[in-house]
Amino acid sequence: MIGSQALWIAALLLLATVPAAHSATLAARTTPERQVRSFDPDWRFYKGDAPGAEQPAFDDTAWRTLDVPHDWSIEGPFDQNNPTGGAGAFLPAGVGWYRKRFALPAALSGRRLFIEFDGVMANSDIWINGTLLGHRPNGYVGLRYELTDRLHFGDGAPNVLAVRADNAEQPASRWYAGAGIYRHVRLEIADPVHLAPQSVFVTTPQITDDSATVRLESAVVNQSATPRRVALKVTLQTPDGALLPALQTPSQTIAAGGSADFHPEMTVPKPQRWDIDHPVLYRAVTTVLVDGKAVDSETTPFGIRTFRFDAATGFSLNGRNLKIQGVCLHSEAGALGAAVPLRAWERRLSALKGLGVNAIRTAHNPVAPEFLDLCDRMGFLVMDELFDCWTVAKNPYDYHLYFKQWAVPDIRDTVQRDRNHPSIILYSAGNEIRDTPNAAAAKETMASLIAAFHAADPTRPVTQALFRPNASHDYDDGLADMLDVVGQNYREPELLAAHQAKPERRIIGTETSHDRTAWRAMRDNPAFAGQFLWTGIDYLGESRAWPVIGAGSGLLDRTGATKPLGYQRQSWWSAAPMVHAVRRVAPTAATPSDPGFNPLRRPQTTFADWTPSNQEPHDETVEVYSNCEQVTLTLNGQPVGAPQPRPADDSPRTWTVPFAPGALQAEGSNGGKTVATVTLQTAGKPAKLLLTADRDRLTPTWDDVSYVTATVVDANGIPIPGGEAPVTFTVTGPGVIVAVDNGDNASHEPFIGSSRKAFQGRCVAIVRATAGTGAITVSASAEELASGAVGITVGR
Repeated sequence: MIGSQALWIAALLLLATVPAAHSATLAARTTPERQVRSFDPDWRFYKGDAPGAEQPAFDDTAWRTLDVPHDWSIEGPFDQNNPTGGAGAFLPAGVGWYRKRFALPAALSGRRLFIEFDGVMANSDIWINGTLLGHRPNGYVGLRYELTDRLHFGDGAPNVLAVRADNAEQPASRWYAGAGIYRHVRLEIADPVHLAPQSVFVTTPQITDDSATVRLESAVVNQSATPRRVALKVTLQTPDGALLPALQTPSQTIAAGGSADFHPEMTVPKPQRWDIDHPVLYRAVTTVLVDGKAVDSETTPFGIRTFRFDAATGFSLNGRNLKIQGVCLHSEAGALGAAVPLRAWERRLSALKGLGVNAIRTAHNPVAPEFLDLCDRMGFLVMDELFDCWTVAKNPYDYHLYFKQWAVPDIRDTVQRDRNHPSIILYSAGNEIRDTPNAAAAKETMASLIAAFHAADPTRPVTQALFRPNASHDYDDGLADMLDVVGQNYREPELLAAHQAKPERRIIGTETSHDRTAWRAMRDNPAFAGQFLWTGIDYLGESRAWPVIGAGSGLLDRTGATKPLGYQRQSWWSAAPMVHAVRRVAPTAATPSDPGFNPLRRPQTTFADWTPSNQEPHDETVEVYSNCEQVTLTLNGQPVGAPQPRPADDSPRTWTVPFAPGALQAEGSNGGKTVATVTLQTAGKPAKLLLTADRDRLTPTWDDVSYVTATVVDANGIPIPGGEAPVTFTVTGPGVIVAVDNGDNASHEPFIGSSRKAFQGRCVAIVRATAGTGAITVSASAEELASGAVGITVGR
């Protein structure tokens, strides 16, 4: 975990598991301050409904033992008859039950205990010792319930926490959403006098180069039986680890059962600004004092920065005009499903950042809190989106069934959770909402949603991803102008025309295609604040028709490998010199299919290799993507045509090359100096498997994984682009294979296992450490190929 999550992890007490009794005993601490303990380990799980399983005496001994986060749907199998259909990648849905036993020492009986779930998919019901704590339809929002009054302490019966998750009614989403307790769970132990949940809100209303005003809003609740005299002490920690002088507020008397608000302000001298290239974080440590004694404490990471959307000049960050170069991302991660280790996101975001991406749209729902921590740390801007529908359905069992009752609470809880993240610059009230043709009702709904966003966080603007706004009269009827920033999906000329009609409109492309004309619409118009491509990474679901199980619209495939489309985008968005070459072919009946968005798997037209199936003399069309001033192409050391300058319209540089086996090299230069090169080589016959690990050292935590890639290569180590050998992975040492994948959106092989057919010459195994120290060896074998191996060290 990162940021606030890392501080939680650092404060955890280990659970003493008692397998025979299927329970854990939580030791008591002597400190009165808050404790946050991971509740991820040692759950019992049953796939199916189990009437009565909420009762403590229910017999779950035959249930499967596992740790959460856990997505049971990703375990499969794929089946074209699964009710999720193409929207849910043809993976199963239904009811899943989780139960956890734990014992509490008598020393904790005077404390207040709370359970926090970062996400349960979906329609969750949660019980403690047979008492229902609550129901929540939305599987993406965090849940927090108090347990105190229903708990057993001391030597009595163990406590039983039971969770029922139900997504049986399908289709309920337009993409793969997962199933079960798929995000982290925590137990919080607090003094009766403590900070109200999510009440700490840090803002920086005034920032100059010399100083920044830091304002902290918070609330303290008194759940004790007597009035208490309470003050706050706030200490700020700089990005360098230095502590600034603490501030203590005047004391307030809080009645029993009451609460009080505190609004301390502090000054930071010579503030370091959070920026996409300098993502530094301060920390505010808020301590609750009762009669001068510390009883509660919370650490809140935050950033000092300014941003602005301007109708004439677009977006600026810290006073610097900046184009938002964003991508849309769903919450799943291919073979891992919806239960995604943080390291997997870090790997994916690093690859996107290398292509010039600087912003993420959370399409179309709240993400896990540690994902936002990661965006803070890595310097990504974020559009935090809440809904894919309002009251009008896109699928029979989607959120429209719950919108009227739950939309405002879901906004409140999510925004209060997320508002301290400096990465967030926009909230989105919805994506391609179908309510908008009814202008009066839609405006009433929009007003209530915007009010809810602004009530929880008045510092950020609200947008919405409008779709066909001219057809539904969103511009004419005034719906668009209710938004702080007008967002539109696709149809860039239409959005620019709307701005021209009312120059005071601040505009952004909330969802755009990869087409060059969409990029140039943003590039060439200062008012156009930015765009979010659909999508940054291929994803499961929204496949439209069997046998396709996913969408191939990403810059990266599901395994995180960069696609030719990604290199083209890099040539437009990245400041670092780059060059990449592909062969472009005219599709024929024999052309391999592209595992893309089209249900018929449209023909593939670009190949990042110099190994065509036809090796007889013929002409190949070679495209080069580069941001360099000039590109030179050579074949086996001989120039091919003349060097080409960068086209004004950012189209690829193209050559017609008579094919000959060997090495095709593209060389980019600036000011006459070579700054980037890429070489494509003709491959021979498949000879062996080459293994590489993206991470050669692992810590034994759920959130740390390594992607081990097996590539089919010839005797000289040149990748075979069409290699499709079935590969079997094995692990020795303290490690386990979490999942396997190859990025093929028409493969129905299970993700959970140790074998995977190579697709376009490669496949991956995702590995996690299972013990504190040691050495892992991952091997891969395939018939008629020499085996490969790679080592990974385990340690902290």
